[in-house]
Amino acid sequence: MKHFMIRYRFANGTTEAWHAEIARFITALDNDPELKGRIVYRCLKQRDDASYFHLASAADDQAVKTLQQRDFFKHYTEKTRQAAEGGDVAVTPIEWIAETAAA
Repeated sequence: MKHFMIRYRFANGTTEAWHAEIARFITALDNDPELKGRIVYRCLKQRDDASYFHLASAADDQAVKTLQQRDFFKHYTEKTRQAAEGGDVAVTPIEWIAETAAA
């Protein structure tokens, strides 16, 4: 598995519209027959702040390549830059060390 953390401060638009955009992206991931079950995506927001954190996990390099070819990914990437303060979006590869068992 490959994991990434995406970080930015939300500064442009309404939170309602931005949350709807995030939901559309996640729906597109879930509905893509080649990516369903191969990409896990979570969005989190710091409480009482404009900081957002997205955690993405891909089953393998091919899942990442397939995602990067999708128009909905390109659209969402651009929308993320537009929503971020100064267009500043940090994408950091991360390594999972340990986690609890799934429910």
